[in-house]
Amino acid sequence: MPIRWYGTSDQSDPLNAHFSRIVNFVLHAMGFAAVNSGLWLAQQIRHPWNNLNWFTEIWLLVLIGHFVFVVSKRPGKTDERISMSVNTGDEQ
Repeated sequence: MPIRWYGTSDQSDPLNAHFSRIVNFVLHAMGFAAVNSGLWLAQQIRHPWNNLNWFTEIWLLVLIGHFVFVVSKRPGKTDERISMSVNTGDEQ
């Protein structure tokens, strides 16, 4: 099921900015998986590359750092949003 965003696309909204960071992280992880699996396959089929381990490990560390950044920037639940959900009857 695709992710849907029903709010406005305002970058000053912390929830929208967090959603954007999550999408960027997912694209980063997909690129990591695609490029590294292709390089490892090419290495197994044709040509050994001595530095492929280092390349993968360094990129994995950058990916983990990106994940930590996204999680650390996660907006907390504010009293305003909780009160809005109580008033409208919506549960989050």
